Amino acid sequence: MTRGRRPSFDRQQALHAAMCLFWERGYEGTSFDDLIAAMGISASSFQNAFGSKQQAYEEATALYREQKGRFLTETLAGPGTARDAITRLLETSAEAFTRCGEPTGCMIALSTLQAAPSCDRIRDMMIEQRAIGEARVRARLERGIAEGDLPPGTDTAALADYFGTVIRGMAAQARDGASRERLREIAHLAMQAWPVHAAETA
Repeated sequence: MTRGRRPSFDRQQALHAAMCLFWERGYEGTSFDDLIAAMGISASSFQNAFGSKQQAYEEATALYREQKGRFLTETLAGPGTARDAITRLLETSAEAFTRCGEPTGCMIALSTLQAAPSCDRIRDMMIEQRAIGEARVRARLERGIAEGDLPPGTDTAALADYFGTVIRGMAAQARDGASRERLREIAHLAMQAWPVHAAETA
């Protein structure tokens, strides 16, 4: 296939296969040969369609965010109080990280926590992706203060970091074989850290 010609394969299907392989093995753990084998395309077709392994990973990450990670945005935008939204987020994470037929855990949460210097761009991209998620959680918490769901003066940055840490820990637990029920138990315990109004403790 010459450069510029439309690919003779289903590009979206091939990208989905790449996403699942990167999700399961990580960026450095995925060899080029294994990648094109999973995608079902030749090396030349890969080069023409995706350019490089790094570019394919960036596209796969965007696809993951769109297909698998959208539950974060949808859950936080749902009805109810801020506490309701965060409870749903933790419970939905437990489900998402343990779906049958898919790699366990979270591609974004677990990606490049340790990486060679040659992977600095990928590492920085995934740090940014994780920060985006926590920023959305913080925005929902700040909305909770405005709506009276959280006490005034709540440190929303620290609370968002806390729940982000819990979710990443749940992803790691899932990768290590923890059951969905176990993750739900962790989620339930995590919500015990939820701030309460002074009137509720009086």
